[in-house]
Amino acid sequence: MNILFYRYGSICEPDIKEAFETLGHSVMEEATEIKDKTVSPSQMLENVSCLLYSHNFDCIFSVNFYPVLSELCNIFHIRYLCWTVDSPILELYSYSVKNAWNRIFLFDYAQYKEFVPVNPNCIFYLPLATNINRWAGLFSDSANPNQNRFQNDISFVGSLYTEKSPYDQAVLPEYLRGYLEGLMAMQEQIYGDYLIESLLSDEMVSDFKAHYTGFYRFPEQSVHNNKAVLAQLYLGNKITSNERIHLLAALGSRFTVDLYTGSSKLNLPVRWNGRVTTHYEMPFVFRNSRINLNTTVRGIRTGIPLRIWDILGCGGFLLTNYQAELQEYFKQGEDLDIFSSSDELLEKADYYLTHEAQRKEMAHHALETVKENHTYIHRIEEMIRIAFL
Repeated sequence: MNILFYRYGSICEPDIKEAFETLGHSVMEEATEIKDKTVSPSQMLENVSCLLYSHNFDCIFSVNFYPVLSELCNIFHIRYLCWTVDSPILELYSYSVKNAWNRIFLFDYAQYKEFVPVNPNCIFYLPLATNINRWAGLFSDSANPNQNRFQNDISFVGSLYTEKSPYDQAVLPEYLRGYLEGLMAMQEQIYGDYLIESLLSDEMVSDFKAHYTGFYRFPEQSVHNNKAVLAQLYLGNKITSNERIHLLAALGSRFTVDLYTGSSKLNLPVRWNGRVTTHYEMPFVFRNSRINLNTTVRGIRTGIPLRIWDILGCGGFLLTNYQAELQEYFKQGEDLDIFSSSDELLEKADYYLTHEAQRKEMAHHALETVKENHTYIHRIEEMIRIAFL
């Protein structure tokens, strides 16, 4: 099969391309957007159209959903395969989601439940994965200078979301800010159910928009779901930021915590480190940390984020917040462990730092679990099977 892979620079794109090719498919890339983030929809349309006219493709694939690609595939009568890795994806509110040539795969079951009624024959649920072979190849290279660089008790790799929280830019009336911050404080303590969207009135959404000029503007050919934008993007990102800061402060006050981030430095009791490269340094952090902490972005309502799959695929021990889908794929206490409060996180961190054999056994069990069932090869085989029924 001949596949046109539209790339924008997602960290998982090389692994997905490798899986397609391992399964015997031919892949051509359209990668203009990786180098030029100012590419307009019209330029994207022109670039991809030229490739479609000059080559015989069976489908286009992209990470996340592009309405322009969906429309092109509808015109050329070839399938458009896409796989979300983020949530929310506001482009999913485009009318293009209804196109018959779409084959849209959503990694978060809550995201799937929201959108599948719009196009039930063309939208599917597919969890994310990891590239076992990539990580194993790194670890087998004894000359790799990163082999012994990262020896941590507790580590967290990722943004603090302070730079991804435009909520802070809104100048809100006191009553509205008080209500929203009360909602966010409540939601921060709740895992497994995202309640905020149901607790927002249309009037509150309109009021927020009136006091924040940068509020997301839907394209004309879209369902204008401003309540979802406020709940999942603006408030979800702010809750994520608050939660990460609070949990790291609590952990760092009792244990040695290493933070690997590009976020601006805050007054937290952790060892601040800069970014680590995704494919060359980060795997060694995962493998060599006694405990890897995950806190899921709150816009991911039930799904398992890519970070979890990669930690486990590197043979790292994982302590993560509760997500509803975790127990569909992993056994708590055998593959990983889960916390549902700050107090529980502290208790479990203390426990696993003093139970090394159990921790190592769980990390090994999880590695075998993902190796047998959750690689990109597994997922791409399933995607192609469904897409070309």
